[in-house]
Amino acid sequence: MNRDYEVLIVGGGPAGLAAGLYTARARRKTLLLERGIHGGQIAITGLVENYPGFPDGIEGPELAERMLQQATKFGMEIEYAEVPTLRLEGALKVLSTDYGEYGAPVVILAGGSDHTKLGVPGEAELTGKGVSYCATCDGAFFKDQEVAVVGGGDSALDEGLFLTKFASRLTIIHRRDALRASKILQERALAHPQLRFIWDTVVEEVLGHDQVTGLRLRNLKSGLRSEFTCQGVFVYIGLRPNTGYLRGLVKLDDQGYIITDEVMETGVPGLYAAGDIRHNAARQLASAVGDGVTAAIQAERYLAELAAGVAGQKAQAPAGGH
Repeated sequence: MNRDYEVLIVGGGPAGLAAGLYTARARRKTLLLERGIHGGQIAITGLVENYPGFPDGIEGPELAERMLQQATKFGMEIEYAEVPTLRLEGALKVLSTDYGEYGAPVVILAGGSDHTKLGVPGEAELTGKGVSYCATCDGAFFKDQEVAVVGGGDSALDEGLFLTKFASRLTIIHRRDALRASKILQERALAHPQLRFIWDTVVEEVLGHDQVTGLRLRNLKSGLRSEFTCQGVFVYIGLRPNTGYLRGLVKLDDQGYIITDEVMETGVPGLYAAGDIRHNAARQLASAVGDGVTAAIQAERYLAELAAGVAGQKAQAPAGGH
């Protein structure tokens, strides 16, 4: 087991990178573990307009890269590995990864969330063949094609507007009769000439064999079923927290989000949670960064108290070895 680190961070999104910046800058030996790409959801987001300090906005991947550079400048290390388990050995928290185990007195859980799937026939089989959860990644593949976006929140409209750069026409399919997104995104989407909306409707099946050819839809009010022709479908119907490996270790709410107090403590000393993985999180870039900073500050206090406790125990220990 590698015990060289004082702080281990699970997840390289905004919360994890902000936490790593603060702990590394406090001269705590810090390792961040990320299973995918650093930046989390912002790494697959187009223009970010609502993060303070960028009045003209900034592309998500560029912001993610800047955050990583800033944290590593102060000494944070990063490894790309899956973390399937976490266990406690006294004050030590042990993470197992694809490449071995790491133990440290502090772990900050910032693993974020994954996109919720539709869970309908054809979705899994056609993922990567017309079904996508990332407009920034895959939008260019649908130039001059008919595309659908499923959802009605900020992500659905933001990514839908991005996709209008490529698609010949884009249709938003929403299970309600009103959008849930922020007012400014609603205004832009409703006024956009390339966008149309299908209300009160759910997707029951993704159609196609080697490539998406359409969707089977059902109107929730009338019960009527129909087929919608398209070559691509982007799904934005919510997020699911990456906390399956934490059950029985920390308190989770009914949806699997980690319950913390106002300073990101989980109830296990030295174990913190930050960002979208946390119960009642605002699910915003700026709030995730704030969570990460708060967790890092609390982690520094915990490490200082732990060191003082160890020093006190050493001072009280009898001299000699007999």
